[in-house]
Amino acid sequence: MGVDAVDTAGPQVCDDMTVEVALAVMAGARTGHLLVCDNDDQHTGLVTRTQLITVRDSAAYTDRLRLRDLPDDGGRSPRRPL
Repeated sequence: MGVDAVDTAGPQVCDDMTVEVALAVMAGARTGHLLVCDNDDQHTGLVTRTQLITVRDSAAYTDRLRLRDLPDDGGRSPRRPL
């Protein structure tokens, strides 16, 4: 399934950002999602506020959890590949 142009508009953040900082960036940008990029500025996925809140509220959450550490498990993933 492809990603629409609408889905790919919005703030871009590096995958080394923590979940907590990503949520703060979303709040500041007044957006519901962020594009995730690697150190080479290649898009690696998209995360939504709902997905990050779900991760943050889980028992496995720590304040060191980075966007690149989020599971990518085909549908149950907080990070959706582009």
